Amino acid sequence: MQQQHPRLGFIGAGNMASSLIAGLLADGVDPGLIDVADVNPAALDLLKNRHHIISHQDNLGVAAVADVLILAVKPQLLQTVILEIAPLLRERRPLVISIAAGITSETLARWIGDHPSIVRTMPNTPAMVQCGATGLFAREGVTDQQRSTAESILRAVGLTVWVHQESALDAVTALSGSGPAYFFLLMEAMEDAGVALGLDRETARLLAQQTALGAGRMAIESEDPPKELRRKVTSPGGTTEQAIARFEAGGFSPLVHQALKAAATRAEELSQQLGE
Repeated sequence: MQQQHPRLGFIGAGNMASSLIAGLLADGVDPGLIDVADVNPAALDLLKNRHHIISHQDNLGVAAVADVLILAVKPQLLQTVILEIAPLLRERRPLVISIAAGITSETLARWIGDHPSIVRTMPNTPAMVQCGATGLFAREGVTDQQRSTAESILRAVGLTVWVHQESALDAVTALSGSGPAYFFLLMEAMEDAGVALGLDRETARLLAQQTALGAGRMAIESEDPPKELRRKVTSPGGTTEQAIARFEAGGFSPLVHQALKAAATRAEELSQQLGE
């Protein structure tokens, strides 16, 4: 007899929750096993009408039925949400998955009180087009089955990787969490440079976007690391070599290192502030 999929409860009906739900439904999860609550009736109705999930007017209704509870609210609101439903969580002991940035699993456990089954995650915005990258950390009390469940949920919107130490999620935040903005910045600069070289803006934008997509796909599908792929397209004395030389002369790699370190430091600071 096939084991039934656990009942999934979402608190929060924003973009990330909507993306996860869409991915789960595409994987074949029954919408009747997905419960959602949100303070915004319009967002809740939109999700219900689009995906035919079960909507709830309050968080307690979701917490009372969920086998797996996904916390998808803004970090500033999370403590209020947790304190409201904490008695139910202690009684029912569901797997709790947090996608709220900056709130450590230790802080979540303290707010809930005596709850071992917590997985903290750091997804990124490409999850909205099922091309996300998510880092996950599981507390010691999370079982192998619960880890598998958490991974399957986040894998519905892209790649997943586990980290062994929660502090590593600060590096995940700096690399992939904030990372889409770095690529957008490069695309923006390439677009502007193309316009300065004589292209119209629409053409420059399309070329930058497709080049980013193609390079990303090549990097994923190739067995070669990015360094080798770069070497293969950099012919001696050619145009690419000239451009790369200018990037390196401007301190491109050290600047990227400094930027990610600044992002990771800020992630650590925010975790400390939000956990107070």
